[in-house]
Amino acid sequence: MKAFEKSVAANKRLHDLIPGGAHTYAKGEDQYPEDMAPVIERGDGAHVFDVDGNEYIEYGSGLRAVSLGHRHPRVLEAVRREIDRGSNFVRPSIVELEAAERFLTSVPTAEMVKFGKNGSDATTAAVKLARAVTGRPLVALCSDHAFFSIDDWFIARTPMSAGIPDAIADLTVGFPYGDLGATEELFRRHDGQIACLILEAATQYDPPPGYLEGLRDLAHRHGALLIFDEMITGFRFSEAGAQGLYGVTPDLSTFGKALGNGFAVSALAGKREYMERGGLRDVNERVFLLSTTHGAETHALAAAIAVMDVYAEEGIAARLHERGERLTRGVREVAAAAGVQDHVLVRGRPSNLVFATLDEDLQPSQPYRTLFLRELLLGGVIGPSFVVSSALTDEDIDRTVEVVAGACRVYRQALDGQNVLELLGGRPVKPVFRRFV
Repeated sequence: MKAFEKSVAANKRLHDLIPGGAHTYAKGEDQYPEDMAPVIERGDGAHVFDVDGNEYIEYGSGLRAVSLGHRHPRVLEAVRREIDRGSNFVRPSIVELEAAERFLTSVPTAEMVKFGKNGSDATTAAVKLARAVTGRPLVALCSDHAFFSIDDWFIARTPMSAGIPDAIADLTVGFPYGDLGATEELFRRHDGQIACLILEAATQYDPPPGYLEGLRDLAHRHGALLIFDEMITGFRFSEAGAQGLYGVTPDLSTFGKALGNGFAVSALAGKREYMERGGLRDVNERVFLLSTTHGAETHALAAAIAVMDVYAEEGIAARLHERGERLTRGVREVAAAAGVQDHVLVRGRPSNLVFATLDEDLQPSQPYRTLFLRELLLGGVIGPSFVVSSALTDEDIDRTVEVVAGACRVYRQALDGQNVLELLGGRPVKPVFRRFV
């Protein structure tokens, strides 16, 4: 039986000093069973170790950022080399040029790129640029996609909109994924007011045939720009991103997460005619575009170059797909063996898997999610999803499937006894976006 005493104590100290006890709400203690939220001490490959000395096979590493596994040798070698040469200067480093050239080789559908430190800066810069290009105020975001930015234009449309004036919320509208007719109606309803459509090109499933092409043509016909948020799809779906995989080029796109394998780097990329609005070669009114002190730290850009090289040379996107397929097969087999195949579900592209936990009425259930997470943790598996890294071995996946098998047996017992709340050892996990604690 695992002990969590040191993690419990550390979590209390975290809450005393840091609002929410973590620097990302998705990493919050409320996302894990009560008194079972490990505080991590170190990571190695696909494994992490907490302050109590417990070892876990990890999924969803760094919220999908660490796709090569922790402490990847080529990434660390590149980072150490640049740290020894200096990390930030009064003028651009040659590494900035090398990183831009490498990125545009990997994502040839883009013509220019500018780097930042986090995804929200990149998506907000894309929105601002689209507004400047079109002269229009409204942003249309895909309402079926979970997250785009910490900034007001997005957060205003979530249950955690406290502190954001209604006037800002009114500048963002939503459209459903996969429904061109509904999006066209949105354009008609806000005729001449929508600056851009922003969405993930795909999430759990491939887009309907012709959808992305139709969305691009629809946006352009109505004078708007098309923006792909590639924070997750970038590199994890293919080395060229979702735009390379599906063959549809957006006007602007944003990247992060896997780009740095845990180091802080993001990117805004797109067509030259738009990106130059933030440069020194354009005659239009200037756009203050991603001007950040730390956006070009040499070690982070060196990490990105190394990541892109490893992806290309070792076929990492294909390996992520294969790892996910192996895991999916195993989980579905043991769920069926326990009689919970309709309640414990694996969904998504194999390189970007999530799991769903359904109750007796086949409805999404936070108590059953808590029970499932609890059994995984006790078996030495941690993760809010089944998002794989390339560092996972066959043994890691086989062990994960064994742990899931045990969790599914407990799940079946809870379904039969209709007593899931009695088995949790505390309160259920909670949604990230909610108005009150």
